Amino acid sequence: MRHALRETPAGKTTDTYVRARIDSATKELATDALAAMGLSVSDAIRLLMVRVVDEQRLPFEIKTPNATTRAAIAELEAGRGKRFATIEALMADLNADD
Repeated sequence: MRHALRETPAGKTTDTYVRARIDSATKELATDALAAMGLSVSDAIRLLMVRVVDEQRLPFEIKTPNATTRAAIAELEAGRGKRFATIEALMADLNADD
């Protein structure tokens, strides 16, 4: 199944190239996944760009950790933070303020 993605808005032609740097493993995995959907990497990039123009936003949510989450991650990466021997102990601590 091949999608007809070569069409552009009336009077417009595909006259420019977009280049992006990405690691080869991700490119290969994405190429395989897109091929299974009948799409090329160029098709996917074109779809993304058209959606961004149409919606004036990315067509997916980007989740950025807030300050509290970033602080918790930094604490854990530094080897600090609470540790629990069991799930029950963790849940008891989580529910302690209830």
